[in-house]
Amino acid sequence: MNETTLSYALYLVLAISMTVWVARTLYQNGRIFLVECFQGNTELADSVNHLLVVGFYLINIGFVSLYLKTSESIIGAQGVFEALSGKMGIVLLVLGGMHFFNLVVFAKMRKRGQLATMPPPVPPVLRVGA
Repeated sequence: MNETTLSYALYLVLAISMTVWVARTLYQNGRIFLVECFQGNTELADSVNHLLVVGFYLINIGFVSLYLKTSESIIGAQGVFEALSGKMGIVLLVLGGMHFFNLVVFAKMRKRGQLATMPPPVPPVLRVGA
């Protein structure tokens, strides 16, 4: 096994492991927000949570796969570590971006769910046409 093949194998193991870990964390902790967003409808919240995680896997594993190939010549252990650090740095930035994107989506859904149950901003004072 040459250094390029070794770096590909290590990259795939590390990148997919990180993707799975982040997805599981989002799935477990995102459920609480989604249940609140859907006013306690746990069945709907679990369904949406599952769909979000599937989309997260598809996007991130697709990116990891597309980003696998390297045009650099990898020579020795130092070359393997340098190639891996560059690739993993980009993958971690993409995972972080996806994580913050999910947080924004959850926050917007939560806000929308809370608006439906809030009282009007100004209580009515007078009736018109009565």
